[in-house]
Amino acid sequence: MGHPFPIREIARQAGLSEATVDRVLNGRGGVRESTAREVRQAIADLDRQRTQVRLVGRTFMVDIVMQAPERFTTAVRAALEAELPSLRPAVLRSRFHFRETGPAGELVRILDRIARRGSQGVILKAPDVPEVTAAVGWLEAAGVPVVTLVTDLPSSARLAYVGIDDRAAGATAAYLMGQWLGERPGNILTSLSSGFFRNEEEREMGFRSAMRARHPERTLVEIAEGQGLDATQYDLVRAALERDPGIRAVYSIGGGNIATLRAFDDLGRECAVFVAHDLDHDNTRLLREHRLSAVLHHDLRQDVREACHTVMRAHDALPPAGPTLPSAIQVVTPYNMPPQAAV
Repeated sequence: MGHPFPIREIARQAGLSEATVDRVLNGRGGVRESTAREVRQAIADLDRQRTQVRLVGRTFMVDIVMQAPERFTTAVRAALEAELPSLRPAVLRSRFHFRETGPAGELVRILDRIARRGSQGVILKAPDVPEVTAAVGWLEAAGVPVVTLVTDLPSSARLAYVGIDDRAAGATAAYLMGQWLGERPGNILTSLSSGFFRNEEEREMGFRSAMRARHPERTLVEIAEGQGLDATQYDLVRAALERDPGIRAVYSIGGGNIATLRAFDDLGRECAVFVAHDLDHDNTRLLREHRLSAVLHHDLRQDVREACHTVMRAHDALPPAGPTLPSAIQVVTPYNMPPQAAV
């Protein structure tokens, strides 16, 4: 397995012992395939971060722990690695722990392992459930600062939350929906990936409150637990459309938008207005094709940079700063897409 990195660097990146890494690199027995994959992933991560590895400066090892669809975690990884040069002369190294779905216990085991082996910080996107909140407390007790990204755990010991004001985002979606539907009849499908993510719950509440105040005649039809994955989202949307022939618009809070539109197409139904979140690869393509009306977007690179700065401040590597303000909400249409939008 060719690589230019010292074994100790690979071991640190992978969170494994140097002896284990040595066995993998030299093809010796007694190593699980999952462990070998961790070593290969660590080398790949180091290769992407190689411009930082040999810089002179204080080094921070940060763990990025996320439950989210692959399209979003890919965007987070790209945003973080694009921001690494801006953190100089500090050297930030990152270990990624991504999964699309699964029980909260799996996330808790990851966080517990990080607490035991040590880290300079954790950037976390996780469901707001008691066991995850408790795990954040363990990290805090172990001296590991936790920053929640895009969805908060407000009752936990996290150091800060970085992301948008989700109630304001939901209200913005309601305003756009009302303007674009106008006097046309039609019910609105609201789609959440899971009821356990605080950001989605806040967006739904903001949307529902604004719709109730401005357009009380509209019926809102909610679906949830598709996990933002196309395979499960399609069945949920199709079933909702078959139950309610009046649905003519969608506010997608949790993703899976390709599957949502496919369900409309397969039933020969029109989606007159479709408001979604985040300029990931799927939504960028759908917006360019005019399949989405608008995407509520925030600068993920800016959010990741602020999360890293918050971790660095926790270690007195940067001067103190005031409270973290919500990220700006951008309303992106096919005609004002930012130049850095995914391709």
